[in-house]
Amino acid sequence: MPLSQANFQRLLFICVGNICRSPMAEALARQHFETSGLPVEVRSAGVGALQGYPADPKALMLMEQRGIDLSAHRAVQVDATMTTWADLILVMEETHRQTLRLQLPASSGKVLRLGHWIDQDIPDPYRRNLAAFETALGLIERSLGTWLSRL
Repeated sequence: MPLSQANFQRLLFICVGNICRSPMAEALARQHFETSGLPVEVRSAGVGALQGYPADPKALMLMEQRGIDLSAHRAVQVDATMTTWADLILVMEETHRQTLRLQLPASSGKVLRLGHWIDQDIPDPYRRNLAAFETALGLIERSLGTWLSRL
């Protein structure tokens, strides 16, 4: 079934710590679906989550500039319940897809890179400067746009 005809109602975004990239992607996607009135649930998690940690301050600031409040976000570890729940799992890097394939093999068929359509991994900005966060966010926005036009 072509993506445009697929029924994706539950999206899961994955990065490593679940404090930078995946929470930003989750927040942007949620805003899009709420604004467009589409009944799509969105979550995020990490393959090596800093469980219970809030979003990185730079991610908070960049999202705030876009009118999105990430202050309630707390990092969670991806597990089988989440991957079963999701219709589509979008990871930031190919290595995340490989990790999921090894740790949660039942999820393999629904895991793709967020940057699939632009053939691009989203580099991890963790512990880097604001420019690294802006670059990652720009790639997330660009990649997310390519997915949203297909869903």
